[in-house]
Amino acid sequence: MTIRVVLADDHRMMRDGLRALLARETEFDLVGLAEDGHGAVKLARELRPDVVVTDLAMPGLNGVEAIRRIRAEDSNVRLLCLSMHSESQMVLAVLDAGASGYVMKDGSFEELALAIRKVMANQIYLSADLVGIVVNEVRVRGVQGPKFQSTLLTAREREIVQLLSEGHSTQQIADRLHVSGKTVATHRENILRKLKLDGIAALTRYALREGLSSLDASCRAGGESA
Repeated sequence: MTIRVVLADDHRMMRDGLRALLARETEFDLVGLAEDGHGAVKLARELRPDVVVTDLAMPGLNGVEAIRRIRAEDSNVRLLCLSMHSESQMVLAVLDAGASGYVMKDGSFEELALAIRKVMANQIYLSADLVGIVVNEVRVRGVQGPKFQSTLLTAREREIVQLLSEGHSTQQIADRLHVSGKTVATHRENILRKLKLDGIAALTRYALREGLSSLDASCRAGGESA
């Protein structure tokens, strides 16, 4: 059986490299490539792949939110995160969002291929270095412990948190989301109130901690808007 794959990564070199590697394997059919989370959601909706492999730190819409939206639209698609980030908070955020696996980018292509096969078989796959991290974190917070603070926010609010943390202005966000500046400002105030934060600096730290953004994405977005 051929496994139909959509790949999302904002680095062209990574996309091109994985496309070439996947093309060597007859069991995989790379049906779509996306440059960001919005593209991943769009391609998953249009192409109905078996597996979506997505980066975590992508500007505009991060991998966690893309996974959450794809899962909400199609419970059959398998979701796999491919990332350089090994922080327990980010790994658990990905799994909580609905992913079945998390593979580190410093691993081999053979590991990624194995992970795709595992999630297709309805199994969970974690890179070896992550297993202990996840088990320890689950033990600390408890199976019935509190979920991430990001669950307090709506999907639109999480998207605005990411854009604000990446340095976009209120008007830039309004233009991007096709809403008014006043609407964005209202969302911002509601977000700060819900999270009990006192400004954008604190919101940025929150976004990094909750896996809604990353230093990599924030720095790249800041450079683009400069």
